[in-house]
Amino acid sequence: MASTEAIPAKRWGRIIPPAILVYIFGFMDRTNIGFAMAGGMSDALQMTATLSGLAAGIFFIGYMVLQVPGGHIAETGNAKKFIAVSILAWSLICTSLGFVQTATQLLVLRFLVGVAEGGVWPAILVIISHWFPSSERGRANSYFIMNVAIASIITGPISGWLVTTFGWRSVFIAEGAVSFLLIFVWWPLISNRPSEAKWISKEEREYLETTLAAEQKALSSEDDAPTSLSTILSSVNMWKLILIYFFYQVGIYGFAMWLPTILKSLTNSGMTSIGFLSTIPYFACMAGLYIFGHLSDRSGNRKKYVALPLLGFALCFLASAFLKDYTWVSFAFLCGCGLFLQCASGIFWTIPTMLFPAKVAGDSLGIINALGNLGGFVGPFIVGWLTTQFMSIYAGIYFLAAMLACGFFLTLSLPKKTEGK
Repeated sequence: MASTEAIPAKRWGRIIPPAILVYIFGFMDRTNIGFAMAGGMSDALQMTATLSGLAAGIFFIGYMVLQVPGGHIAETGNAKKFIAVSILAWSLICTSLGFVQTATQLLVLRFLVGVAEGGVWPAILVIISHWFPSSERGRANSYFIMNVAIASIITGPISGWLVTTFGWRSVFIAEGAVSFLLIFVWWPLISNRPSEAKWISKEEREYLETTLAAEQKALSSEDDAPTSLSTILSSVNMWKLILIYFFYQVGIYGFAMWLPTILKSLTNSGMTSIGFLSTIPYFACMAGLYIFGHLSDRSGNRKKYVALPLLGFALCFLASAFLKDYTWVSFAFLCGCGLFLQCASGIFWTIPTMLFPAKVAGDSLGIINALGNLGGFVGPFIVGWLTTQFMSIYAGIYFLAAMLACGFFLTLSLPKKTEGK
């Protein structure tokens, strides 16, 4: 076989861009409620801060439903078709959010958006694991997860402008309708595995199939490698990963859903200005994903480059709250939160494939994502509840920082094999 440097790398341009694009719109459609909340929806539907937090977070209860089936279908069936159907479903439901008349209708539809999107994340991660060997997977996952930063950069100005110009309903209608167009990008570009792709060269296909098979053979031969779903559910490492991801998602979605409200409290700006200010932390987020993804792949130390971002995120959150009387200093630390916001995510998702063989990896990804993403419910809801109780959003920020710190300390207890060679 030719040297690795001589192997064609067409997979980077065919797999990663459509995966990013799908989740750009998925993330936009799940978080644009933050702008609707700050832009008049809560008043129009007579919702308290606690109820608004529930509406933001209930998405993640629905999100649990298809997590394990999504990962299982991706590993054993047709992920491409599964994701295509999911795109059509969530686009329709998101558009319907623009026509709700009561808080109850909003809660039901937000739950259903979660169901529709639930299987997409583990399915895409499984596709990536079929296309990128372990030595490339940290970068591949990090590039994919850049969708979060790109989506937030797009969502901020567009959602702020839509709310200011057409009202909060237009955010759901316009952004949900545009998501339908994703199907015309996803379907022609994606292949489930190298063996199914007609566009890949013989050299690239042979390299991927040989390398990935060797990795799985080595993993499956380890005495302590779980080989069934029931075994991984009894694994201490599995529950560590679930809890780490839970604490991380508490911080991520607490930040994402309430950032417009935090900025409104901090700067007293209008919605259009808040929309543009909200993009700056996500430019930092893209830099963090690139830097930490490369550092992790270069060193092979996954544990270190999951732990450090969790700690940095927590410290920047605390500093932004402590220094809230110094508006732009506090905002600078919110941008620091952005740097650490998602940079551990791509690296984190390499760890299950290091600990569990392929035949259970799809299921493990779904279980971790399903249970861990309950943090996406807890974060926004508890921030809303604390805001109601203490009449200040900064009480919620202290809670988010504490959760991230828990994730940091738990990451330090992961097995030595996650530190690389």
